[in-house]
Amino acid sequence: MKRVLIFSLAYYPKHVGGAEVAIKEITDRILPEEIEFHMVCNRYDSTLPKVEKVGNVVVHRIGLTKKNPSMGDLRAFPLHFNKMLYQFTAFFKALQLHRKYRYDGVWAMMAHATGVPAGLFKTIHPNTPYLLTLQEGDPLDYIKKKMRFVYPLFVRAFRKADMVQVISTFLAGWARDMGFTGVLEVIPNAVNTKHFSKQYPEAELEAPKKTLGKKEGDVFVITTSRLVHKNAVDDVISAMALLPEHVHFLILGTGPDEMKLKELSQKNGVAERVHFLGQIDHSEMPKYLHISDIFTRPSRSEGMGNSFVEAMAAGLPVIATQEGGIADFLFDEKRNPEKETTGWAVDSDSPEQIAEAVKDILSRPEKVEDVKKNAKTLVSAKYDWDLIANDMKERVFAPLLKKG
Repeated sequence: MKRVLIFSLAYYPKHVGGAEVAIKEITDRILPEEIEFHMVCNRYDSTLPKVEKVGNVVVHRIGLTKKNPSMGDLRAFPLHFNKMLYQFTAFFKALQLHRKYRYDGVWAMMAHATGVPAGLFKTIHPNTPYLLTLQEGDPLDYIKKKMRFVYPLFVRAFRKADMVQVISTFLAGWARDMGFTGVLEVIPNAVNTKHFSKQYPEAELEAPKKTLGKKEGDVFVITTSRLVHKNAVDDVISAMALLPEHVHFLILGTGPDEMKLKELSQKNGVAERVHFLGQIDHSEMPKYLHISDIFTRPSRSEGMGNSFVEAMAAGLPVIATQEGGIADFLFDEKRNPEKETTGWAVDSDSPEQIAEAVKDILSRPEKVEDVKKNAKTLVSAKYDWDLIANDMKERVFAPLLKKG
């Protein structure tokens, strides 16, 4: 049996994002007799134990805490210091744990979050294989700016890695630009295709339709998104002013831009057609996708974007930019004529193109059916967690752990 130590800012059961979901989906599918995973992550919540086994991961929690903190508390004093402190406290914790468990490898989840402590660990233990996973979705210049105070150590996180696994070809290019010259594997994130493609009885979908007041002939455009600048929810709200009255926009998610977006919908005269639904539990999300007609998130930057793939699995036509990793799976009829069409591509910062794409979808039902079928086929073939976990096991962990 091999042991691997994971560096992650957070983990289950609270404050979970796409990166943490990926870790759990992958590690749950690898037998503990083959690899025993440990993790160093921030604790945040004082009610959580300092050490706990979650699935196939022994979680060692460190850092500043507060009783039952909200997501907002994580960005406020004192918990907002955790990310900065983690760059070094996680390194010392890893050294302590390594003396006890003698890890056969270390795995850093996202360079800007955990690359510094992993790179420092690799410097002290050069014979322990080190895997860096890139899942970043923020603009790369913004990430570099955030890491400017430890920039030499940030660069070291790339150059010390024995292998880099990325979720898109866009991030593969970034790894090379940062000076990584070793083995690089492009293995995307996946979605629970069964969960999002599940067919619900009509009676079960009536409740959310009734709550939202969906009438015969209404069109629901939906996004699942953190309300931040990079996700360009503002462009969709601006596009609503160019669309007919029966088109509504459902926004699932919260974030620091929420008040600004509500003000924009008021200013544009579309507030009655823009519905802020807040944070919806992942278990309930497919129902909202199934009562909707079109998915959009015209991102200004994106490492990959699981939300798009989830919408495709649910059978929705997707409107998106082709920024970053989206270009790996969103193929447009005009922009990618050599590929099977899987969605509608628009330029960044273009509400007019979003409105035109919505109108095109509503006017071409036969084309929409073909595109939805192509997208579902692509998702099933490339973005299922069973396939991704097997690729991680065979293409990443097997060769990496042979180096030790």
